[in-house]
Amino acid sequence: MDAETVLRNVSAVAAEFAADRRERQQRRHLDPDDFKKLADAGYLLTGVPADMGGLWVDLRKSVRAYAEILRTLARGDASVALVSAMHPAVLNLWLGNRGTTPAFEEQKRLVCQTALDGHWWGTVTSEPGSGGDITMTRATASRAEDGAYRLFGQKHFGSGSGVTSYMVTSAIPEGGERGEVFFLDVRGAAWDGSAGMKLVAPWDGHGMIATQSHAFEFTGYPATLVPPRELPGFGDAGALGLVLFTAVIVGVVQEAVATARRQVTRKKAQLRPYELVEWARIEQEAWLIDQAYEGMLRATEALGTGASLDSMLAKVSIAELAESVTGLVCRVVGGGSFSQSSPYGAAFEDVRALGFLRPPWGLAYDQMLTEIWARSPAGA
Repeated sequence: MDAETVLRNVSAVAAEFAADRRERQQRRHLDPDDFKKLADAGYLLTGVPADMGGLWVDLRKSVRAYAEILRTLARGDASVALVSAMHPAVLNLWLGNRGTTPAFEEQKRLVCQTALDGHWWGTVTSEPGSGGDITMTRATASRAEDGAYRLFGQKHFGSGSGVTSYMVTSAIPEGGERGEVFFLDVRGAAWDGSAGMKLVAPWDGHGMIATQSHAFEFTGYPATLVPPRELPGFGDAGALGLVLFTAVIVGVVQEAVATARRQVTRKKAQLRPYELVEWARIEQEAWLIDQAYEGMLRATEALGTGASLDSMLAKVSIAELAESVTGLVCRVVGGGSFSQSSPYGAAFEDVRALGFLRPPWGLAYDQMLTEIWARSPAGA
């Protein structure tokens, strides 16, 4: 399959999800059958390089296709789309990195093969008290007698828990001074602590309620170290993830506005002056979201990881505008938007997730302003 074929297939799946939206938005769990449908649609190929039969070429050439696939999926089910976004973002740790050792290249081939074999990847790297900064990890990875690593520490926001087969995390390896990247094989893992992985807090978020973003405590769970590589940390994966998470929120906003527009148009003659003014603001801010999203894509296509400032500006702007737009939609629609069967209240809560996704608000503004100051020397 090529990217256009996968987009068409995912669009059909998203339409099926959308037809069942009322029931879906009240779920508190993920349905494995949804992910089987997406796998059959070819979505898992987003985690495979083109030379292995997948979709990935490089950040500049692949970012738009990947973002559009997820934006389309989000119009059907926001929670499923957000979990799905983790798969290519995480695997881009290998796809977007140029290995400096044979060990890295061999691991890259093995992990990409897991996607070809039908396995989903996710992440469980955030930690309480870190402020969303993965470089501040306090988790540790000790060496066992067999030479393998064992993970110790608390982690949360494990989106897709129970659906993913593998999860990327970070920890300070024994004898090391800084956090390194590891991945966990969580297929069939017990969550009672008997194997070193204990569920300590099931996800109960106000938004993205069906992402199963659980919190875990690890007490000696087997972990595999990612070998040395040219790009430190997450390489291109951070840049790609930022775009993909934003694309999910853009899709949610677009669907909410389109649905409300059909509803409001039928009664536009009965709208009060306040509602007319607020609807005009909805159209204006929704347009701005679309422009910021397009700008983010174009900047990444032109500059790759060099578009970090443009992407961060777009991300935080869309995060704020998305809350505003969906909140205004709820005001215009009225009290009915508070019903759990209404798509509008759910959309309002879902889009708020973008401000807390990597990087979260505080860290995002720190990084954004640091780069702005670096580009604007004193007196310039």
